[in-house]
Amino acid sequence: MDHDRVHARQPTHDVERWSEGTVESVGTRDGHRVVTVRTESGETTDLVVTFAVYDLFVGRLDVEAGTSPVGERVWYRKRGE
Repeated sequence: MDHDRVHARQPTHDVERWSEGTVESVGTRDGHRVVTVRTESGETTDLVVTFAVYDLFVGRLDVEAGTSPVGERVWYRKRGE
């Protein structure tokens, strides 16, 4: 399975290839985490990542351990874009 990319901090490389959004929800599907992100224009995008990538991503956010990342600003890239 191909996975998307998500960062807790603004990337410093290939900046034009990344999009910015706000985490709207987090769920699971087929053994992976699905992070739904809303853009400033109101569109939503589902990002599929492994649990390990999700844990790393959430660990870098400025939220307390065990707290949901909903409402946090993130940068992302869909696989192949």
